[in-house]
Amino acid sequence: MTENQTVQQKSVRRNRLAAAACFAASLITVSVVGTQSATADGAAHKPARPASVAVAASGLGSAQLVQSQDFPQGLNPVGATISLTGREGLSACSGETTMRDLTKGTATGYASVTWTLDTDGRLRESAASAPTGTSADTWEQQLVGLVQECQNEPAGHWYYGATHTLATTGGTAHWYLAYNGDGSASGGAAVLRSGDKVAVVELTGRPTDTPAQVEGLVTAALNRLHS
Repeated sequence: MTENQTVQQKSVRRNRLAAAACFAASLITVSVVGTQSATADGAAHKPARPASVAVAASGLGSAQLVQSQDFPQGLNPVGATISLTGREGLSACSGETTMRDLTKGTATGYASVTWTLDTDGRLRESAASAPTGTSADTWEQQLVGLVQECQNEPAGHWYYGATHTLATTGGTAHWYLAYNGDGSASGGAAVLRSGDKVAVVELTGRPTDTPAQVEGLVTAALNRLHS
């Protein structure tokens, strides 16, 4: 396959992702919980957070996802959409691939959240619990591979930067800053692993993000996954 064909395929994949994201945003797969209007009184100071929803037998549920209080200063969440189906897109580098696709439907539980921020930003997280440690190893490697596909992009395209590794008592994470075509930072992504649980987190639409801000959010997400 030529380089031009590879670039064209990535472009088509991103266009399809954008259309899918717009469609998915209009759906409520399981429930919309903890959602607060950005125009409501005090919304900017009292961001919403997910309430408890049904939890799979594995123990994976909304409590293991990023909560409103996990966002660092400057990132203000105003609403969340939660699903336990595993059918939400993983990241901008995964095309239309979902966690259910990646796991071939063999996970013992799924959970995802899409947080809307008070700016143009958005945070998406999708998690799955594996039936065995071997499966979790495989899924983690596949997620890392999907994200790293966007580390090398043609000039003028957005891309993910160098791989950073984070280890806590809760598990490990591989995280990446995202950059616009002009080289300015704009969010980031991370692949998380805690025991038999894996997850991918992506923050988009934040042109002023700093490495410390993204790393702090990744750390909080990893600790939640471990809980």
